[in-house]
Amino acid sequence: MDGSTWLVAGLGNPGPGYAGNRHNVGAMVLDELAGRLGVRFSRHRTTTMLAEGRVRPGGPKLILARPLSYMNTSGGPVSSVAAYFGIPPERTIVIHDDIDLPFETIKLKADGGHGGQNGVRDIIKALGTAEFLRVRVGVGRPPGRQEAADYVLRDFPATERARLPFVLSDAADAVELIVDEGLLAAQQRVHAPRA
Repeated sequence: MDGSTWLVAGLGNPGPGYAGNRHNVGAMVLDELAGRLGVRFSRHRTTTMLAEGRVRPGGPKLILARPLSYMNTSGGPVSSVAAYFGIPPERTIVIHDDIDLPFETIKLKADGGHGGQNGVRDIIKALGTAEFLRVRVGVGRPPGRQEAADYVLRDFPATERARLPFVLSDAADAVELIVDEGLLAAQQRVHAPRA
């Protein structure tokens, strides 16, 4: 791929009270990517925390964006960054939690519905298209009759927290694969059964 620019948005809720929630796993993956790129976030006029870097010298540029809005209103900030940098939907990657996938499962897709994920729903509305890429990070389904909204706003339990760094690393790898090799090649690697 050429040295084009990609927008990578990690979804979550702002503020320290939400930092460890399942709903914030997209923002956690963004932090992992920022660490790899050796970049820091700073406040941007698009109502996001923004960082820019390259996976390697001369490689594609990544604009890492964390909306400063709440999850359900992620669309405005993400569409503002896309417009500001002139990045089309096909080079926009949204990382988000997904209760329909078991914990530690990562799935990649382009376009399609929002699957009940309100941040994704708002981004589809704001961009006027569903044709952006998604890195879906599984957080599992709520136990028993617990409401999904309550479940995703809880922190990962200790057993999952111990394995979370590996999940974040795998999701960050998936983003880099999409940028370097394209969605299809990335899907073949990420979706392959583990040995």
